[in-house]
Amino acid sequence: MLVRVLALDHGEAHCGCAISDPTGTLATPLDPVENPDTRAGLNAIVELVRDREVGKVVVGLPLRLDGADSAQTEAAREFATRLLARLEPLGVDVRLHDERLTTRQARAGGGLASEHSRAAAHLLASWLEVQGAVRTSDRSL
Repeated sequence: MLVRVLALDHGEAHCGCAISDPTGTLATPLDPVENPDTRAGLNAIVELVRDREVGKVVVGLPLRLDGADSAQTEAAREFATRLLARLEPLGVDVRLHDERLTTRQARAGGGLASEHSRAAAHLLASWLEVQGAVRTSDRSL
């Protein structure tokens, strides 16, 4: 089944956004959502999910380089939980995915999209890669 995936690089002031094509091949940055923890911010994300026909949302989990929780880890988990409560009735799943190094990659990459949304695109590409590896290994069974 082909499904669009939306990746979110959660931050207090900005939430970077990137979306996949239905085949899960490309990760394209979108405009960031401002103030994602507010009602208006969550509404903007829900609207984006509906407008773009998203079937799954991946929220970046900001772990430290050693894999331990960071100061922002709990905020990202709480955001993902609040988002799931809004999207689950629409049949949209929300997942967390390790986002270590995505901001560094986004800064190095440059481009026209916001740094937050470039980070979300790196997050999405990483998640899609892991999913592809899982699908590939499943096919070989």
